[in-house]
Amino acid sequence: MSSLAEIRLSLNVFLAHYKHAPLQAGAILLGIILAVTLLIGVKSTNENAVRSYSEATELLSQRASLLITPNPGERYLTEEVYFRLRQSGISNALAIVSGLAVDPEGRRWQVQGSDLFAAINLQTTQATVNESITNDENTRQQNNLVNSDIPIAKLLAAENILLMGQSLANKVAPNGEFYLQDPIDKQKPIKLEVIGLDDDLGLGNAIVADISLAQRLLNQPQQLSYIALFDEPESLINQITQRNLLQQQANITEQDQGQALQELTRSFHLNLNAMSMLAFVVGLFIAYNGVRYSLMKRQKLLVQLLQLGIQKNHLMIALICELTLLVLIGSIIGFILGLQLSLWLQPMVAMTLEQLYGARLMPGSWQWQWLVQAMLLTLFAGLLACLPLYRQLTNQPLARISTKIGQVSHLIRTHRIQFTIAISSLACCAIAFPFAKQYQVSLGLMGVVIIAIPLLLPLTIYKISQWLARLCPAGIWHYMIAETKELIGPLSLAMMAMLLALTANISMNTLVGSFEVTLKTWLESRLHADLYMRPASDKILDINDFLDQNDKVTGIYNQWTINSTYQNMPIELVSRDLYSTKVTSSLKAQTNDLWSEFQSGNQILISEPIAIKYGLNLGDSFSIAPFTKALSITSQPNSSLPTIGGIFFDYGNPKGQVVIDQLFWQNIGLPKKPKSIAASYQGDVTELEQLLVDTKLIGTAQMYNQAKIKQQAIAMFKQTFSITMVLNSLTLIVAAIGLFSACLMLTQARQAPLAKLYALGLSKGQLRLMTFVQMQLIVLLTCLVALPTGAVLGYLLINKVTLQAFGWSIAMLWDWHAYIRVVVIALTTSAVAIAIPLYWQTRKPLINSLQQEAL
Repeated sequence: MSSLAEIRLSLNVFLAHYKHAPLQAGAILLGIILAVTLLIGVKSTNENAVRSYSEATELLSQRASLLITPNPGERYLTEEVYFRLRQSGISNALAIVSGLAVDPEGRRWQVQGSDLFAAINLQTTQATVNESITNDENTRQQNNLVNSDIPIAKLLAAENILLMGQSLANKVAPNGEFYLQDPIDKQKPIKLEVIGLDDDLGLGNAIVADISLAQRLLNQPQQLSYIALFDEPESLINQITQRNLLQQQANITEQDQGQALQELTRSFHLNLNAMSMLAFVVGLFIAYNGVRYSLMKRQKLLVQLLQLGIQKNHLMIALICELTLLVLIGSIIGFILGLQLSLWLQPMVAMTLEQLYGARLMPGSWQWQWLVQAMLLTLFAGLLACLPLYRQLTNQPLARISTKIGQVSHLIRTHRIQFTIAISSLACCAIAFPFAKQYQVSLGLMGVVIIAIPLLLPLTIYKISQWLARLCPAGIWHYMIAETKELIGPLSLAMMAMLLALTANISMNTLVGSFEVTLKTWLESRLHADLYMRPASDKILDINDFLDQNDKVTGIYNQWTINSTYQNMPIELVSRDLYSTKVTSSLKAQTNDLWSEFQSGNQILISEPIAIKYGLNLGDSFSIAPFTKALSITSQPNSSLPTIGGIFFDYGNPKGQVVIDQLFWQNIGLPKKPKSIAASYQGDVTELEQLLVDTKLIGTAQMYNQAKIKQQAIAMFKQTFSITMVLNSLTLIVAAIGLFSACLMLTQARQAPLAKLYALGLSKGQLRLMTFVQMQLIVLLTCLVALPTGAVLGYLLINKVTLQAFGWSIAMLWDWHAYIRVVVIALTTSAVAIAIPLYWQTRKPLINSLQQEAL
């Protein structure tokens, strides 16, 4: 018989076996499908986000090459700049104004206004160029989509129209009407017609209006937030500079192709990838459990094939081909389900990224390469796990089949080896962790810990069961505990998956709970005033005067802010009065003479995320453009860059902050007008808000009282971790499904032993109770093992990964109530997963099982 014929014969035999026992093939496919689904779901979400950063366009237009932005310290620039650019022949320019508007219920909405007619012309021109170059039908259809959906005639007629993505429009304005406060007359809300545009246009959660309407809604007449330019950058810069078109009223900046956003959000996406890989590993445990069970049930069949003359290497190839086919089928199904999962996850990720980083995600897309990558990764992991088992079964003696005692002793030896490998891996990680300075390295080491933890489980539970068996008196209970040891082998992989899921759940609960308490404590110290305001720059002095004349205002605090960069990454340079700086800066480290040197301008404060990200310490000099510029023009001898005098905790700014003294701010020539004001008030703060609104100096959308800031901060915190907690819950569900599958296969395999006990006089109820208690005992022991391992993983997440990735120092808190709740959920879930297959299998006549075993 030829090699190909032997392989084909073996595969036909395997196919006939699976037709007789479809549960075995289903268990393998289930694990692969679940693993690939979660992997592709998160990968698709992350890849789409990164693509959005680099391909993001101005709303309803194309991607800008340059941005004309206000001068440092200013929030807006005048329309004169835009008109000068257009009159000079720069036609591909788009004026943008954005800000917050308030609805009658007090909710704030981000509104962006632009010259929509110019935006659509730019989009149409670009689409026509693309169509002529590519002759692509999709481009032609997209061009038609833009022109048909946007009501050009109504916009030209200056009607009150808002444009939203269809999903957002259905949510906030199902009847096509929306109301926002008139910033001049608060008692008369403005009625707006909502036009829902196709979500493929990429509006996301943005609310778009024509620029004239937006300026009215935001009370910013003749003011712009920035101007987007779309031609070749170098020629534009030369033209603007040579003709002095800006006249020192604005700055010009070049787009960075999304690198800054990618850098800011890298840690966030890395954590999502880590959670998806954890779920992938849990799914692979389930798949491997199915493969092992199937091979154990086919052990006699494999020996018979070898006895018929099938070569060992041909049988091995047939087993590999079988696994490859199962991986192919499972990966395709998992890929389809993963894309559906990404559609569910993307709104959560989009909201988080928009709130934290101001990033707007584009509509999702997918690539065939992801399917190939998932297949190769799953096949590689599957072969790595299954090849030793294949080799063991194809090399077994032909004269006999291994006895059950031999199988048990082999499992115990395997568990001892796994335990030794786990202890060695954990010891190596314990040695390496103190030297890991990058979060990528720490995350890799934590991955080794995550893999090592479940390897400890089988032998640990086996030894605990041995100890419990000695404590039980002779009889059915002693037999039950003693036989529990025999169930550890068949259930070990499902329990490993459950342990992984529980450990991840406990560690994430520890991180989230600890961070929430830390954030609330930090907010209490950071928010020292009752009301925070960000008015227009020309109204700040008037508001200061008004507050100064109010007897109930006990304190007025100004803040100066400009955006800068440190090593090409955006940061905020901030100055406050000395009292506010001392009160709001929760210092992690400081020099002995900090405040005296700070007032003299020799030392500065930096936020913890900057210090950790760039490895900065007390006493290091700090160089940014405003400092070096001031240093280059100063005439004072021995002038030098300021040094770091203090590092303060900061959980509210993804960019990072640098704080300098107010006098130093003035000495280096930074804007004199403050950008925001805070006030302490002796009384109800809403009373002060209403007084300010009555002065017409500031709108409701530009004021935040302390309670609202705390509420928004906690809401943003929960939104930030919601996606991680969802993935965590999905991982636990995957583990529960794996336990269900393992219990179904195990109860099917144990029908004969249960039939013997039934023949000896035990009722079906007693058998069900005994088997149920045995399996629940293993689950309970797994939960008890998960408590210390979850605590260890939580410690590493807080003190290594989160600290290095985000620059956040978090005090670790142990929440017993949360952990007991997780254990109860796990026991309840496993009880259902055990009870259903147990009932299915034991309701059949048990005498048939004895007959089948005899045959």
